[in-house]
This record gives sequence, C-alpha cells and structure tokens, in this order.
Amino acid sequence: MRTMKINVAFDMRSPEWATPTNELYASAVKMAAFADQIGVDQIGLMEHHGSDDGYLPQPFVLAAAMAAVTTQVRFALGAVILPLHDPVMIAEKIAIADQISNGRIRVTLAAGYVPYEFDLFGKSLKDRAKLMDTGLEIILRGLKGERFEIDGRPVFIRPLPVQRPEDIVLVGGGVPATAKRAARLGLGLGPMTAKIIPIYEEECRALGREPGFVAAPKPGAPFAIHLCEDPEEGWAAIERHALHVVVEYAKWAEQEGENSNSPFKALTNVEALKRSGMFAAWTPDQLIERASSLEDGTTLTFQPLVGGLAPEQGWKSLKLLEQTLPRLKQALAALPKDKEPAAA
Repeated sequence: MRTMKINVAFDMRSPEWATPTNELYASAVKMAAFADQIGVDQIGLMEHHGSDDGYLPQPFVLAAAMAAVTTQVRFALGAVILPLHDPVMIAEKIAIADQISNGRIRVTLAAGYVPYEFDLFGKSLKDRAKLMDTGLEIILRGLKGERFEIDGRPVFIRPLPVQRPEDIVLVGGGVPATAKRAARLGLGLGPMTAKIIPIYEEECRALGREPGFVAAPKPGAPFAIHLCEDPEEGWAAIERHALHVVVEYAKWAEQEGENSNSPFKALTNVEALKRSGMFAAWTPDQLIERASSLEDGTTLTFQPLVGGLAPEQGWKSLKLLEQTLPRLKQALAALPKDKEPAAA
C-alpha cells in the first residue's frame, strides 16, 4: 500500500487585477474548514513581507483562524523568517497557535534571503546566522518551560505549547549550515534542496542521534495542482495567476544573486512555465494516473487561491478533490509500497 499526503496551501497573493484581499481571506478560512471535512492532511501557510500583492506576512494569525474551524488537519507554517522577528514573540505565537489547534502545528524557521525584507525590519542579511542561532535557542528553551537569561535578556514563555518544541520546529534553508544547525539542535529539517539532506543525516549520526523529520518534497509532483473537468479550460483559468507567482518569486531570486537556488528564475513566460510542469491543470482521472507514478510518500499540493485566483475557481478544484479522494486512496492502496516511479 502506498500513501500520498494531500496539502492545501495559501500564500494569499492578491495582485491588483485579481480577487480583492478581503474576499481571499474570507474564502481561505472557509476552504480550510472544507479541507478538514474531506480529509486533507495538511494546510500550508507561507510568509513574506512588503510584497506589492499582499503575500501573507502573518501566517500565525491565519493559522489560528483556520485552527478554530478545523479539528483534524495539520498546519505547516513556513518558512517563517526568524531573523526578522523577536524570538520571544515567535515562541509565544507558536505556543498559542499550538494551543488553539490542540497540537496540530509545525513551523519551519529559516534565515530568509530577500534583502528588501531585512531592510523593512531594520535587520542585516549579514547577521542571519547569529540571529538564527540565538533565536532558535531562545525559542526551544522557552517552549520547554525554562526561565533563563541570554545575553543579559530575561526569557520566560507562557503558556507552553501542547506538543514538544522538537515536534513543532524545523530548521529550513538550502545551505549546508542549515543541515548542521538542525542536527546540532536535535530538530527536523525543511530543506530547500535535497542536496543538504545527506549532510543532515550524516551530522545527526555523528552526534549520536537518528535524523529527525525531513519535510522534503519528492521529485515529480507539481508546485500546485488545479483540478478541473477540462485541462485547457483549467489552465486558462490559472495561467495568469500562476505566471504572476513565478515572476514574483523570480524577482526575489534576482535580489539574492548568483547564490540563489530558486526553481523559479527561468520561468518568466507562459511557454517555459507550461514546460516546467510546476503548475498543473489536471482532471480527476489525470490526478489518479499521475499520482500512481510518483514515489511513496509524495505530497500533492493544491493552491485553490493561487495568485489571487477567483474563489469560485478554487472551490471547483476543491469539490473535485472531495469527489476524487476516495478513488485516489483506492488506487494507491492497490500499488506496492516499493513500486518504482514511472519514467517521466
């Protein structure tokens, strides 16, 4: 029997020509409740700041609203850009969100990479490593209930979360230092690239512990799937929104310079975007066929409001997902767990 994780993600982008922000937020909370009812595994929420299109800057606020109308679905927040924030405030937000959700929160904390965001918060990119190390120490010790001082600063966090902090916090990023930091702190890893996973695993074992949870996407799955009855009509519905998303990510990657490992850099026109397979408009039958060729444990991500997509289009996709999930689970159950992925 093979399994897939179903993830419904929201970045809340609302370019001026797309759905107004207030409509997106109202729809997102209702969609989260629906996703919970139909058995979706996870809701993904992201974070960026100062974006013209209103990219979600406060994922803990939205997670709390969604947690209040759900009972089973888990929440994956990430990456939260730790150096931009006061770590005591982040620890408190983690604790409250975990309390409201009754232990259904996981948070990837990363160093960030967009210079403008650091300028916005009066921080320097050069200080990222120090701010990550100090911030993670404060968050982990604080969420364990300690009362302590660090660099002369008193730290005391209350209330505490439902889960152990090690089961909540992942270290995110795409460089070897990320992997080593996660291993050293006994935390799981949220890698931007699979290249650092072996470094993490080796470092953990060198420290005498087994590697923790790794939130790594499996190869072959699209960045976002839109379910539809006709692929051409479905693509026409999402095309402008998907292109907006990749163009905006590419702009951030350009700010990072040559060191950027962003997969969005070359996808700045419709033809390149279509060829990449990063966004998919599939029928339910296509979803089942494609999912059956992917590795066991792959996450299938749906973004019903991608790039400010009209909520009615997002609802069509989610309603088709509701109808398709039983068939998808049945198809996957018939496959051996160790089945090799089909050739692309």
